[in-house]
Amino acid sequence: MERSLAEKQQLFEELYATYNRPEFIHPDPLEFLHSYQEPSDREIVGLIASSLAYGRVAQIISSVSFILNKVGPSPREFLESASRRTLSRSFTGFKHRFTTTEELIDFMLGIQQVIRTDGSLHRCFLKWHDPDDPDTVQALQSFVGAIRSYMGSRNNSLLPCPAKKSACKRLHLFLRWMIRKDEVDPGGWRNVSPSKLIIPLDTHMHRIGLLLGMTQRKQSDLKTALEITREFRKIVPDDPVKYDFALTRLGIRDDADLSVLMEPRGHNYKPKNPTRGVCYG
Repeated sequence: MERSLAEKQQLFEELYATYNRPEFIHPDPLEFLHSYQEPSDREIVGLIASSLAYGRVAQIISSVSFILNKVGPSPREFLESASRRTLSRSFTGFKHRFTTTEELIDFMLGIQQVIRTDGSLHRCFLKWHDPDDPDTVQALQSFVGAIRSYMGSRNNSLLPCPAKKSACKRLHLFLRWMIRKDEVDPGGWRNVSPSKLIIPLDTHMHRIGLLLGMTQRKQSDLKTALEITREFRKIVPDDPVKYDFALTRLGIRDDADLSVLMEPRGHNYKPKNPTRGVCYG
């Protein structure tokens, strides 16, 4: 029998209280953002880390670490003076699954040019953000278009195109990190309401949505992400992605699995075991 909204909220709040804590961040690419106090650095790190958030988590952590070790303590300062030759020297030998060194260089140069033009990634996003929009779909599409306009015409695995109506999980993950602020999400972007955020839809969240009757759709696309987000918005209108981190721990930790969503009682136990080597969708 499908849970009522009140029952779902109770379950989600129990999971949030259990898992939405700093000690459960590792291993997650989100952990890198907590090392940067300046929003101008954090937004660059966030876009890099979220864009690489596909594949096995150990490889994601390794790839992000490789890049951040090269750019030094201030990614913003590094990019301000970097040339293609500098980036080529710094990132030679980089490979993350099917993302190549050249894709990474184009991606970094796209970020660089947006910052030079608008002052920051945040200001670029705000140019396209309309507070009256129901969500971030249109602003995100224009924001990505601005970065891609400096990257040449080649396809780039690091920056999906929202106009194609895919779920764009990595981009919505980036927005969650930068717009929300709690014990897990560090925030840094003001003037965008968390109420506009869309759930970062990967295989784990899609499965959860199906189990809880939040969608019946089999495709993991933008339409499904919006459908699941609308259901979360019924529970938390001003913060529909509040439970994203906690819920996705159910697909990551050895001591938590999706069966808790089907049990009539709450979660009500403390995790003890380490995480397993999961894949990001």
